[in-house]
Amino acid sequence: MSDKKPTIITNAPAPEGFEGEGFFATKLSSVIGMARKFSLWPLPFATSCCGIEFMATLNPTYDASRFGMERNSFSPRQADMLMVCGTISKKLGPVLKEVYTQMAEPKWVVAVGACASSGGIFDTYSVLQGIDKIIPVDVYVPGCPPRPEQIIEGVMQVQALCESESIRRRDMPEYQKLLDSYNISN
Repeated sequence: MSDKKPTIITNAPAPEGFEGEGFFATKLSSVIGMARKFSLWPLPFATSCCGIEFMATLNPTYDASRFGMERNSFSPRQADMLMVCGTISKKLGPVLKEVYTQMAEPKWVVAVGACASSGGIFDTYSVLQGIDKIIPVDVYVPGCPPRPEQIIEGVMQVQALCESESIRRRDMPEYQKLLDSYNISN
């Protein structure tokens, strides 16, 4: 028999912890953060050209499934990352807010493109000047429309939040105060 140990190939580096022969110990929050990072289920809320760029992100050229986004969810109750892509009119605002409130915690929001981030070129009475007026946003992806590489960068920023966020952050009074400022009950 050979004394050579088998090579173990993993996709994700192990979190900090203690390891020995036959065991590995770490913090529960580190394991949960790593699991969340690599299992994001996006809910696309696409209304215009940014939605087309999001679709391009899912094709084999860019392959968003490399980042754990293998499954798009079209039900807010089964999603944990809301991807708002495109122009949101003021009439559509309450629908977007309802979709956000139906999502289970933890949830993250990505504003994809100039229109979702700030209203874009549509400085009119009927267009919402940024979705952060009605729901909290975690990551902004600039561009009109943003390239798929930029959308992937935004997803990677959400992954960094997932990995570093405390599992108790959503129970903190500061988070409840943030939701109260948007008139959203937890």
